[in-house]
Amino acid sequence: MNAVAFTRGGTPWTPTYVEAIDAKVCIGCGRCFKVCPRDVLTLVDRGDDEIDDDWDDEDAKAMMTVKNPMDCIGCGACGRTCPKGCFTFVS
Repeated sequence: MNAVAFTRGGTPWTPTYVEAIDAKVCIGCGRCFKVCPRDVLTLVDRGDDEIDDDWDDEDAKAMMTVKNPMDCIGCGACGRTCPKGCFTFVS
């Protein structure tokens, strides 16, 4: 269902909902988690299978995942704050 909303000024706006996070790109910084108003995301430990030969000890040992995708309101704040652009959205 494609919902069309309107901004306060009357401009049409189509929300985009978080669909996935690229685990290979996510650095686990938590910025997206902090700005999400709906508890959609969660930080989890990376499994040993996520760590490859290019792994740097300074890289995060955790990554963000989508915990409650149906709670997403489509604001896009998570994607705008992500320094690595690892989010995928759907309308």
